[in-house]
Amino acid sequence: MRKLVVVALAASLSLAGAVVAFAQDTGKVGVVVKIGGIPWFNAMEAGIKEQGQKIGVDAFMIGPTSADPALQVRAIEDLIAQGVKVIGVVPNDAKVLEPVLSKAQAAGIKVITHESPAQKGADWNFELASSTGFGEAHAKLLAEKTGGKGEYAVFVGSLTVPLHNAWADAAIEYLKANHPDMKLVGERYGVAEDVDKSRSTALDLIAAHPDLKGFLAFGSQGPIGAGRAVEERRKTGEIFVLGPFSPGQGQKLIKSDAISGGFMWNPKQAGEVFVTLADRMMKGESIKEGDDIVGLGVIKPVGNDIIVDQLLPINKDTVDELAAMGL
Repeated sequence: MRKLVVVALAASLSLAGAVVAFAQDTGKVGVVVKIGGIPWFNAMEAGIKEQGQKIGVDAFMIGPTSADPALQVRAIEDLIAQGVKVIGVVPNDAKVLEPVLSKAQAAGIKVITHESPAQKGADWNFELASSTGFGEAHAKLLAEKTGGKGEYAVFVGSLTVPLHNAWADAAIEYLKANHPDMKLVGERYGVAEDVDKSRSTALDLIAAHPDLKGFLAFGSQGPIGAGRAVEERRKTGEIFVLGPFSPGQGQKLIKSDAISGGFMWNPKQAGEVFVTLADRMMKGESIKEGDDIVGLGVIKPVGNDIIVDQLLPINKDTVDELAAMGL
């Protein structure tokens, strides 16, 4: 009897050890985004949590209090110290993050980025829209709204966010080539991750430029702030605001025409992709051309970039449905 108890105890301890070992092998996934507390990244966090629970991955999001690259560096340093298996990042400044991402890789941590094509220090970067296609789609819509004439301004999240500036480059080049009567005001303004800065900058530009006809605002708070400025100055129907934003946040503004429309991808889906890719990497599974990955479809990587086009139009016809999805 005593021998049976000892054997049973040993088997129990062995099983417990195996469970602990499995948990350690699975590891944690930490995703650092640009800024916490805004609808876009709230939706991404929901995707991270739900996909983690669905496939059994311990995944969580860290949202800094402001869109400050130094805060992202600090958050990544903390994750390295915790010994997570995978770090995901939506960079505010690609170059500033290079050393700390390389440090993570040197510690054996896999790195996944989003909204940062060709990111150095990343094993993989994924996009749900091509930078050229996304920028040109907004430029075409602005030209349609303005009749291809007048001045326009461009907002980006900051002057160091690679993808926002790639969108801006594509939009500006398209308008130069196809609508020469449209003139850019200034260069671009790095305010579109802050609704108050976007609003105040838009108010200043409206006051300074009587022929201003539009805003291209790349960054989810940019269209909201510019739309509020257009409403305040009673320029609805005269000045057109276009860009990606969270439909739930901008629902009233698009219905009042203070925001004229835009395109987005699903940030919740992006959160899910972070976890799906991390799970594959922790399991040692390859990621290669032809793979069918949930959230991305069949992929064709170029370098360390996985880029697919999954644009969603935001307009009066779609905004309620998109908002109802929690976006």
